[in-house]
Amino acid sequence: MDFALPEIGEGVYEAELIRWLIEAGAEVKRGQPLAEVMTDKATMEVPSPFAGTITALRAQPGQEIKVGQTLLTYESAAKVASGGRQSPVAAKKEQGADAPRSPAVRATVPTMNNGPVRAEAGGRLPVKAAPSVRQLARKLGIDLTAIHGSGPEGRVLIEDLTPRIQAPAIQAALVEVAPDYGKPGTRIKLQGLRRTIAQRMVLSKKTIPHYSYVDECDVTNLVRLREGLRDAYAGAGVKLTYLPFFIKAVVAALKEVPIVNSSLDEESGEIVLHDRYHIGVAAATPAGLMVPVVHDADQKDIGAIAREIERLSCAARAGKSRREDLVGGTFTITSVGNFGGLIATPVINHPEVAILAIGKIVKRPVYDADGHIRPADMVYLSLSFDHRVVDGAVGAVFGNAIVRQLQNPAALLLPAQL
Repeated sequence: MDFALPEIGEGVYEAELIRWLIEAGAEVKRGQPLAEVMTDKATMEVPSPFAGTITALRAQPGQEIKVGQTLLTYESAAKVASGGRQSPVAAKKEQGADAPRSPAVRATVPTMNNGPVRAEAGGRLPVKAAPSVRQLARKLGIDLTAIHGSGPEGRVLIEDLTPRIQAPAIQAALVEVAPDYGKPGTRIKLQGLRRTIAQRMVLSKKTIPHYSYVDECDVTNLVRLREGLRDAYAGAGVKLTYLPFFIKAVVAALKEVPIVNSSLDEESGEIVLHDRYHIGVAAATPAGLMVPVVHDADQKDIGAIAREIERLSCAARAGKSRREDLVGGTFTITSVGNFGGLIATPVINHPEVAILAIGKIVKRPVYDADGHIRPADMVYLSLSFDHRVVDGAVGAVFGNAIVRQLQNPAALLLPAQL
């Protein structure tokens, strides 16, 4: 029997096969992961809706597979047990198991509607969770039966694990992979995340006339404020970095200069000004650059943004980002300071019209208003704009708005309603 790629998300019609998790001749159970596929930089497992033996794999890693296209062929367990004969009733049931499921249970989770749910030992009902969630829970030593799932029908999601783990536990669960910068004299196939990044960058540079704007900002007060709050947030299980403050400053600047929180609809010839503030945060992962999104950042306080950044970055580094965490951004922030850089010329994340690169915070002498030299913590802000939408003067106004917000960091702690 043929097994085709099921629906894997609304508006998604194809995916790239990253790797097989089984091989020809293998016996599989219902719910067992068959393959990893990628769409919109999100990698997900395709679970098996059948029990049986794999007879052939019909696609190669790196191949683009359309929804409904055959992935593999198999013999059902019932047919193997009967020596190759299968009753019409059993065949009909098996074919029904292969039918695409509703959006709530598309290729990310195993189906559980093929009979009564059996209780586990002790009378407990089995926990509903994707294989990736179960794997992370095992690494962290978390009992899934003790967690109230926030997903459909009580399904446990990755974010449900976050409140129960501290940063050291997260880091221990994520195996540190040494950077792979290539080997001289070899060839690397352009596939997977690297191919997606290449396509996005070419589209951005080919479509958008970039221009850059760089300014410096005195963040002495921000450094002092963050140092004073870090231990208190750590006590609440929150790792407080500078990034949440930059996100809050950017959101305030976007509200002051709305044209920067927009995208250009080329087909209609219209500039679409967004009324929601979804901030993408570029993250370096072993597989390549990913941009998970902090949705509705204007409605979150510093602590909530810090928690969301930690959840998104951990999922990205573990290769478990959900598709909904990688789409919908209206503005992107990237940090070159983590690697020691001062200034950058970042490439805009199409179809957005601007991006901010944060440099390394450096202590150096500056003159105050009275002409006296004092030590200050300084950072360079590198902005790239789409010149079709944002003129140079407007970019400067936006940059000034960010600087003004960062120089009064205490105001960024106030509730969004004030």
